[in-house]
Amino acid sequence: MYQKLSFRKKLFIYLALIFAVFTVLVLIFQYNREKDFKQKQLEISLDDITEITNNFIKVNGLKDSGNYKLIDSVMTLIPKSNIRITVINPTGTVIYDSEVEDLSTMENHLYRTEVRGSVASKYGSTIRKSATTGKSYYYYSKFYSSYFIRTAALYDVRVIDFLRIEKMFLVYLIALFLVVCIVLFFLTDTISKTLINLKDVAIKLSAGNNDVSEIKFPNDELGVISNQIVAVYKKLNRAKEEVSNEKNKLYSHLHALEEGIAFFSSDKKKTLTNNHFIQYLNFISDTSTISAETIFEIKELEPIVRFIDKNLNSTKNNSNSLDSTVEEEYDFSKNNKFFNVKCIFFNDKSFEIVITNTSKHEKRRRVKQQMTSNISHELKTPVATVMGYLETLQNNKVDAEKQNYFIDKAYSQAKRLSDLIEDISTLNKIEEAKEQFVFEEINIYDLVSEIKENLQLGLSANKVKVDINIGRSLVLQGSKSLLFSVFYNLFDNAIKYGGENIEIIISHHNEDKEFHYFSFSNSGNEIEKQHLPNIFERFYRVDSGRSRKTGGTGLGLAIVKNAILLHNGEISAKNYAEGGVEFMFTLAK
Repeated sequence: MYQKLSFRKKLFIYLALIFAVFTVLVLIFQYNREKDFKQKQLEISLDDITEITNNFIKVNGLKDSGNYKLIDSVMTLIPKSNIRITVINPTGTVIYDSEVEDLSTMENHLYRTEVRGSVASKYGSTIRKSATTGKSYYYYSKFYSSYFIRTAALYDVRVIDFLRIEKMFLVYLIALFLVVCIVLFFLTDTISKTLINLKDVAIKLSAGNNDVSEIKFPNDELGVISNQIVAVYKKLNRAKEEVSNEKNKLYSHLHALEEGIAFFSSDKKKTLTNNHFIQYLNFISDTSTISAETIFEIKELEPIVRFIDKNLNSTKNNSNSLDSTVEEEYDFSKNNKFFNVKCIFFNDKSFEIVITNTSKHEKRRRVKQQMTSNISHELKTPVATVMGYLETLQNNKVDAEKQNYFIDKAYSQAKRLSDLIEDISTLNKIEEAKEQFVFEEINIYDLVSEIKENLQLGLSANKVKVDINIGRSLVLQGSKSLLFSVFYNLFDNAIKYGGENIEIIISHHNEDKEFHYFSFSNSGNEIEKQHLPNIFERFYRVDSGRSRKTGGTGLGLAIVKNAILLHNGEISAKNYAEGGVEFMFTLAK
């Protein structure tokens, strides 16, 4: 019968194999190291022989006489019998070889590896089999401007020779291997005991018994790891309880949402829902129900039901799960209310249905539509006026005085049209492209003073006194163009509608950690109480006729409000009992 090895035996065998592989690698490394050392020693010897040969050629003038056969006498001086000397001219022709009598039988040696290497470097070397003698040599070549001298030694480095030399090293490795095996034997015993205790802990924990205090682990690294594992399990157990709490919070959150949400399994059974979902079903179906599955029977929701059936059938025919999330949504209305229903399929074929009451959004859409109509109306009036004056000039002969009158009127309306377009553009940028406004450090006193100077003509004409109660060093982060529009429009409104002989007071009256508090007041005409809540709306006019007469666009205070909101502030307005209007606003630091 096959008997399964214990963990301790397996661990011992694995570690022993690893050390055995390590031992073999050390042997291979030592062999290569010895071989490299011998190769280096061989190169030194060959270099010495090459230099001796070169000196012999020079001293005996062999280059001029061409009697290279005299080099044989050099061979008698070399103690080693396995050395071969070859002299090669620059074209690659062999002109002397110590082991070959008939040099004509030898091939051109110009492209031999060692020869080419000696041209490019100080010397060239290679190990290969000789085509002439059929023996393997270690070739060493040097170039001496007029000829190559190549020396070669029989190359026969054998593993058996290496092992014979390194017997003591082998004995040392074998002894070390045996010692390691003994250490591994005791080490695996300690490890196996720790793992057995860890197994007992795992069995207890899986059985639901969290009391594992009686199981003790040794005071070593494995014991520390085991104790950490137990601690991690306890943390996971606590995390499980926290997840359960979070799940309960999710249930509470679903019930707090304004959307109606329900989750269904792949067989169209409800798994989770909130009360808004049931309420919306009751409203849409005109019936009273407490079942979320009623959604599959409501006529108004048939498109979503068809979408659900289609996806459930496709997954049954093609696969057990969806490849990616699939969703569908559409809008509908019922009893003057507007709804959006959305269905999302998950990978496990379960799905979620969300019903949202979009009546507020629809109302907002209609408000935008009304605003668009207002813009069209506001644009139409000056355009029609300009065209009327121009047609009069085009179709009738008028004297110079009337011509100038019509041109001035047309220019005035065109200017009003330009101001209107500019104000609309500014509002759109504030609401839709906030990132286009660059925030920088702005001195508020200097900004207000600049606006006062720009409007000095209108202030003087209406005999308006201006009192600026702002510190000259007050600086805050903001968009200069928008803050300029805030104070400019407040000034402009006071000049146009406040009347004559009034006083304008701009005050920085307070600040805290987050905000600066400002007041902009005038002592002129007040705004009727019923209009105060609406004055910051687009195109809202307290007196339409008066606004058109003064050239207002109806967008000034809307720009003021939105610019302040962009600076994380708020604005409001009130009348003084003795007359006049005060605008109070904040700007974030």
